[in-house]
Amino acid sequence: MNAHTLRHALEAIVGPAGIVCDPERMASYLSDWRNAYRGKAALVVRPATTGEVAAVVRLCHEQRIAVVPQGGNTGLCGGSIPDDSGTQVVLSLTRMNRIREIDTANETITVEAGVVLQALQKAAAGTGRLFPLSLGAEGSCTVGGNLATNAGGTAVLRYGNMRDLTLGLEVVLPDGRIWNGLRGLRKDNTGYDLKQLFIGSEGTLGIITAAVLKLYPAVRSTTTAWVALPSAQAAVELIGIIRGLCGDRLTGFELMSRQSVEFVLSHVAGCSDPFAEPHPWYVLIELNDTQPDAPLNQVLEVGIAEALERELVIDAVLAQSEAQVSALWAMREGISEAQNHEGPSLKHDISVPVSSIPAFIEAVNQRLLEQFPGVRIVAYGHVGDGNLHYNVSKPIGSEDAAFKARQEAIMRVIYDVTMDLHGSISAEHGLGQAKRAAAKHYKDPLELELMRVLKETFDPKGLMNPGKVL
Repeated sequence: MNAHTLRHALEAIVGPAGIVCDPERMASYLSDWRNAYRGKAALVVRPATTGEVAAVVRLCHEQRIAVVPQGGNTGLCGGSIPDDSGTQVVLSLTRMNRIREIDTANETITVEAGVVLQALQKAAAGTGRLFPLSLGAEGSCTVGGNLATNAGGTAVLRYGNMRDLTLGLEVVLPDGRIWNGLRGLRKDNTGYDLKQLFIGSEGTLGIITAAVLKLYPAVRSTTTAWVALPSAQAAVELIGIIRGLCGDRLTGFELMSRQSVEFVLSHVAGCSDPFAEPHPWYVLIELNDTQPDAPLNQVLEVGIAEALERELVIDAVLAQSEAQVSALWAMREGISEAQNHEGPSLKHDISVPVSSIPAFIEAVNQRLLEQFPGVRIVAYGHVGDGNLHYNVSKPIGSEDAAFKARQEAIMRVIYDVTMDLHGSISAEHGLGQAKRAAAKHYKDPLELELMRVLKETFDPKGLMNPGKVL
């Protein structure tokens, strides 16, 4: 089927509004938001219903045309970008943006894959409920992308990642059949839990078109603190103290190195250091409660006082207003943007057991600075679930090309230590095309074999997002 025939066949399914073939309009679908990955496509198709998705996939399956599913295109590993062949079809789900049902008695919400995360949060809030997934890209990322990458974010400590937040899925399979698993059940022990195969599969086994997600009671009390620490080990000990006092009221515990904070202070407008003196490490702590006027400040102050006595904390400040809460979170959420102003950076999204975080940081810092003098290490992340964003910026004054040429060697140092500590080379960003080769090197061969068996079973023609994950 030539390009002209393909376009008309797909237009007959989705209508003129569902086809993007003008090069200028296609551009935003063919590169990621960082311009780190670029590709070409035969065209972009934007179905508006599950039936249209199924018909598009069925046609492409019959014609042996590869399909690249795409949501908000906010990923960091190139998982939603086509290759350079110009033969693949990008299937954007952004028109599938309906809230299908909110069941307050069952505490669930059923949404389509193209719903923007922030819109989902607002819909839940409108019924006095909370959907707890929170990401820096929540104003543009979509539910389908969150599911495809098993997104985590800043509240995993309390609520878990997307696997934990999902009860049911609707999925279009590679041959165009529709699996309707939209069941809002917390107990369904009738065999294999098929939804878990698709969550985190990055569109390589099928296309998620809708989901039943869990809702929670709305938060009515919040306390936020910015705490200075002498070491990463102090952060691990501090979270133990706070957890012991607060239980699941501890929602956020974000670790940041001084280098991370310095980048934010230099490049993000409106941010200021909460302390007069710089400190080696910081954590942003947030407690939530469903009760209004819960005494969270007092509880947190007790924990910080104990940590001060044990010399785990250098200084601390509790936010006294919503504006101060926003200002403290801006320090954390501005890190990725700020680092971009410092030139190329190599981003690594790893996880290790919480107890191993200090050992990881110490070992990798030492090896990198010995082997690559002058690199600037931007380490931050979610201490409570062992997820660190361990990013490396080029030395001041060095050439971009020379720094990028060291990417593989730097990655090996980071991933070697990660695996020595029984960790994962991808905690929440997925593999995409960025980490496919690394996964082949670091994952257990039997795991990879089992993954390939699944891929061949679901997608024997290899047409679903080829070149990603495996």
